[in-house]
Amino acid sequence: MNRPKISQMEAYMIETLRTNGITNEEIIHDVKEKDVSKWKQINEKFDFEQLIVLAEKDFSAFEQVINEGYAVKFVTVGGLERLLRLKFQKEAGEDYQKLETGAKGLKLDEASFRDLEQMLSLNWKVEEDEQGISVLLKEQKDFV
Repeated sequence: MNRPKISQMEAYMIETLRTNGITNEEIIHDVKEKDVSKWKQINEKFDFEQLIVLAEKDFSAFEQVINEGYAVKFVTVGGLERLLRLKFQKEAGEDYQKLETGAKGLKLDEASFRDLEQMLSLNWKVEEDEQGISVLLKEQKDFV
């Protein structure tokens, strides 16, 4: 299944809301009502209005993002670390070894592994071995 693509920042906002107990239904409802002001208390640095803009482009795609998942257009190494923490509650040093080009030794259940694979942009390679999951930046020549 092809998941709708969103920005790394949009993914941060969605996962931050979820981490703070906001349900998918509440996200969809509040965005549909264009009332995201109460989320400011969760993270005052985020412009949650961006989620309204995203939904206005294609509301059914927005609902799919919230209910079924998404792919991130482009993920940086720092972005990977933040997404692992927000979406999967995984911390560098505890749950995986942080590398300059990604992460290794990550432990995820099968559903989360598939979710991670589908979520990451094309500049990432996700592999599994006996040490766990490795998520590494592809070399530039691999995806040009």
